[in-house]
Amino acid sequence: MKISPVAILVPVLLAVAAAGILVNWFGHAGSATLGFDVRTPLDHGRGGSQSVEQTPDQLIRGSGRPAALAGSWPQFRGPRRDNLAVSDAPLLKAWPPVGLKVLWRTAVGEGHAGAAIHKGRVYLADYDPEANGTTIRCLSLDDAGELWRYTYAVRVKRNHGMSRTVPAVTDDYVVAIGPLCHIRCLKADSGELVWKMDMVRRFGAIVPPWYTGQCPLIDGDRAILAPGGQPFMMAVELATGNVAWQVPNPGGWKMTHSSIMPAEFGGVRQYVYCGSRGVIGVAADDGRVLWRWDDWRIAIATSPSPLVVGSDRLLFTGDYKAGSQMVRVSQRGETFEVAELWRRKWKEFSCKHHTPVADGGRLYAVLPDGHLACTDLNGNRLWLSPSSLNSGWAPYMFINGVLYVLDDEHGELVMAEVGQGGYKELARAKVLSGHDSWAPMAFADGRLIVRDLTEMVCLDLRAE
Repeated sequence: MKISPVAILVPVLLAVAAAGILVNWFGHAGSATLGFDVRTPLDHGRGGSQSVEQTPDQLIRGSGRPAALAGSWPQFRGPRRDNLAVSDAPLLKAWPPVGLKVLWRTAVGEGHAGAAIHKGRVYLADYDPEANGTTIRCLSLDDAGELWRYTYAVRVKRNHGMSRTVPAVTDDYVVAIGPLCHIRCLKADSGELVWKMDMVRRFGAIVPPWYTGQCPLIDGDRAILAPGGQPFMMAVELATGNVAWQVPNPGGWKMTHSSIMPAEFGGVRQYVYCGSRGVIGVAADDGRVLWRWDDWRIAIATSPSPLVVGSDRLLFTGDYKAGSQMVRVSQRGETFEVAELWRRKWKEFSCKHHTPVADGGRLYAVLPDGHLACTDLNGNRLWLSPSSLNSGWAPYMFINGVLYVLDDEHGELVMAEVGQGGYKELARAKVLSGHDSWAPMAFADGRLIVRDLTEMVCLDLRAE
């Protein structure tokens, strides 16, 4: 049978038209016009960051003045990286009907980067889309007046926000990691450059799927960083930028969204990090590998950091149905051994991307469904909050033994009394009007700093 050219051409044209409609649909599936929020990462690959080693950086000084306050929240999760804050000044036990006192509000670039506080200054790793640059900002804790901002050019596309990391600060230096693995060490008071690094170009780092989530650790006179390339981890002198020691990476482990946590096991100070293929513990003095644990890995993304529990335990947790695992790290002569104590499924005890808190012999975590869960150190659930607190993405911390958690869905700050007996909500106040309130909180001098996707707020928790 002879088939006419028209009979062949018409189906082909219809197929092409249908394909065009599908391409147009999927090409706009994540746009605001259709209201979708497709949570897939950008593919950066090796060398995916734009080099800024030869790009002139810019320091702009402002008219702000530091507050005359001595409190400090100098890094991710506070001075000890445990998210346990202490206030010498009495705090409000109940909140006024009109809500909490807001000391200041300031606009920030899209992202989830939390603040560090030191010597009356607030430090923020921000992103400025107009300048196409990562910006390290220094603000007054009094009124958010800008003391200085330091910007370097690097193009970053929206990837569920741009900024994610919390700077680390001392009396002399501030260290910040940008979304594409660029590092800047600046003078803390003036913002002047001390040194800079591109971990992708120099060390072969691969930018994690949702940009860099690793928050730098400052220990003494060194910054502790995990490029996840060659080397896997390293100590960098703050004053010079010289690498003091480095950990080789023969297994090709990659950087995750997790951060390095300090610990002490068997009297030996260590740094613990969750890499792409497991967990590693290295000696703080010279970087020698003390132990490795291949039994904890999350294929898609590791976001929570390892939690030090007591003198010999570590808790690992994460999303994507990973659940949680508690291990014991023990010393046997000159070596260390790691052994599993218990595991729990993700619905029983886990976190999306924030790290749980250990306090009073109990573990606390906001589950992926938004409920607050409390277990003992053996993983036995003690109680579950009666209602969902947030979407499971929002932060939480303890101040003087009282829980503060941010309801991500409504921008409400919740204060609750928790312990062996259960959960008792004490107060609730709307403090943010936006969404995606995912950034870690910071507390110092009776002031709590929280943020959503585009605004940062400083709240006064002090009792008058």
